[in-house]
Amino acid sequence: MWTPAVLVIATTTLVGCAVLGGAVYEALVVDPFWPKRPGIVQPRNGGISRARFWRPAHLAFDVLLVVSLVAGWGDPDVRAALLVAVAGHVVVRIWSAVDLTPKAVVYEGANPADVDEMAAVRWTRRSLLQLPLHVVTCVATLAALSLA
Repeated sequence: MWTPAVLVIATTTLVGCAVLGGAVYEALVVDPFWPKRPGIVQPRNGGISRARFWRPAHLAFDVLLVVSLVAGWGDPDVRAALLVAVAGHVVVRIWSAVDLTPKAVVYEGANPADVDEMAAVRWTRRSLLQLPLHVVTCVATLAALSLA
């Protein structure tokens, strides 16, 4: 039965999977190449704007995850799955805020010739380590949806 709680959890799951897809895309398509060519991630040099995807995607997912948690709170199994999703997502967001995003902003604003390629490669490797957390978050929202 499609109750409001199921609909919001389904929407949260969809957006969570889009966030996972964005992370996989960056890991496979963007991150292997930009340390050698920083202009790829510099919009002012014709590169992509990561913020154009990540800002609205994270904002939508943050809001929907909270709304889903409120909507599913009455069901202990749904609540548990959503709390796992929240935990995974919070770790990703804090990690991004403390480490990855500030450095990404520096790389995106730097003169391409001044970007330290090895430091950029290390950044991409740390960013790759977030993928399992995105998977946990996405799987947890899928579990909540199946339980709702």
